[in-house]
Amino acid sequence: MKTMRTTSLTLAMALASSVPAFAVDTAKTYSSGLLIGIFLAFCALLVVVQLMPSVMLLIGFIKGLARRTEAKAEVQVAGAPKS
Repeated sequence: MKTMRTTSLTLAMALASSVPAFAVDTAKTYSSGLLIGIFLAFCALLVVVQLMPSVMLLIGFIKGLARRTEAKAEVQVAGAPKS
C-alpha cells in the first residue's frame, strides 16, 4: 500500500514538472507606439522636476544641522575654563 502511494506520488510529480508553464507569450514584447513612450518620458520628467527642490531642501537642512552642531561645540570649547 505504501509502495503504491509512493509510486503514484512520484509519477504525479514527474508529470506535473514536465507540463509547460501556463505563462503569457513573450514573443510580442513592446507594441505601444511612439506617443506612449513620449507620454511616459514626460511623466518621468515631471517626477524628477518635483523631486529636485525637495532634495535641495533636504541637503540644506542637513548642512544647517551640521553647522549648528559645530557652533555648539565651539561655544562649549570657548566657554571652558582655562587651567
